[in-house]
Amino acid sequence: MNAETDFPYLRSSPLTAGLTDNQVRALAGIAYCRRLEDGEVLIDEGKVDNSLHILAEGGIAVTRDMGKGEYTTIHALRTGDLAGEMGFISGRPHTATLRSLGRSQICSVERDAFKGLVEQDPWLVYRVMQNIVQVSQDILRRMNAQYVELTKYVYRTHALF
Repeated sequence: MNAETDFPYLRSSPLTAGLTDNQVRALAGIAYCRRLEDGEVLIDEGKVDNSLHILAEGGIAVTRDMGKGEYTTIHALRTGDLAGEMGFISGRPHTATLRSLGRSQICSVERDAFKGLVEQDPWLVYRVMQNIVQVSQDILRRMNAQYVELTKYVYRTHALF
């Protein structure tokens, strides 16, 4: 893939909301897009990955290791969501493994390449960071709503563990 073919994926992403086409082209110049096959791991739990990933098409399962080769899905990301944003910002190891649900299209930006845009266009960087927070907030809201629904179900059915 190249900046020209990656542009439409980035332009339609919430990550680029409020950016001009020229700013999106600058971002596309440092991004790389690729396909993931069903079950392919994007990020490994416990590993450091300095990339921000934009889910351009498809789905990603956020999973946690349960030991003995077993894992549980704690959330599903959908088209437009971001992945790895906390590690991208903090540089810390990831707390979950991300696996493709079917074939997915991912566009990624490395932290060091992104930092290179600070002097070139600080407003682009500022706006992208704002968008990362907004998208992360939306994901957190969905996860909280799911947690509340699960809690209601467990409470109403008096489920035993």
